[in-house]
Amino acid sequence: MSTENQTAFRDALVAHGLLIPMGVDGLYGRSGVFEDVVERFDALITQWGKDDGAEVMRFPPALNRRHFEKSEYLNSFPQLAGTVHSFEGSDRDHQTLLQQLHAGEDWTGMQRPTDVVLTPAACYPVYPTIAARGTLPERGRVVDVYSTCFRHEPSLDPARMQLFRMREYVRIGTPDQVMAFRQSWLERGKLLMESLGVPLAIDLANDPFFGRAGRMLAANQRDQGLKFELLIPITSEEKPTACLSFNYHQDHFGLLWEIRTPDGELAHTACVGFGMERVALALFRHHGFDPAEWPQAVRAVLWG
Repeated sequence: MSTENQTAFRDALVAHGLLIPMGVDGLYGRSGVFEDVVERFDALITQWGKDDGAEVMRFPPALNRRHFEKSEYLNSFPQLAGTVHSFEGSDRDHQTLLQQLHAGEDWTGMQRPTDVVLTPAACYPVYPTIAARGTLPERGRVVDVYSTCFRHEPSLDPARMQLFRMREYVRIGTPDQVMAFRQSWLERGKLLMESLGVPLAIDLANDPFFGRAGRMLAANQRDQGLKFELLIPITSEEKPTACLSFNYHQDHFGLLWEIRTPDGELAHTACVGFGMERVALALFRHHGFDPAEWPQAVRAVLWG
């Protein structure tokens, strides 16, 4: 993927006032125009998902650290995790910190981990929440969740932000319920994005598992067809960007959180995830930097 293309697109977004640079790769403010596009797309997702009967949950961009540790995220993605640390020292320690700060030295040595970890994926707080309610009802559960997420992968690519928003529909139930849900959203997600007039493809994918063992996990994920992505060219035609993902976790989260169906079996889970900034970037990339000049058919879908 060409870093020149990534930089050129990022610079154009900044020049048009859509992104506000903050001096760290992958960290941006966003303009009112950018936010309006995200909000219109968010409303469109709600429209396409309204018949799922989903329960709405909205969480802060942080997790209980104990829940995070139990999730096994660190087993697979230690390189992406973000923890929250804070100063817990004495007055004397504070003076040392200030001396280090003013001397341009590393002042973080007295920071200690808190009980809070940055959310890596919007669905993560859903599973312990559902588990705390006990056995699933017969129809299982569908949850509509939206959160700001963090992944530590600084990049010149504006479509690979460190802090970004993710909207998800999460399905928890029997294997048949969960697989039917994912297949439904594979079809709906494609139609939804086609209505926005962007080039796209759906393909098998795998998560960025860490290390040598991770390569085997990634191969198994692809072999079993557990993850599909809806891809749109944003900064590269050869390596388009994943803007939607369709994931089947089998009984992974059911096992971790002891979520069970009415017949006592471990629950299976699946989710469809929407990368909110990425979809907005795809629209700016293919329709131009001024939404007032986008094709009328696209404007009708988003603005009515």
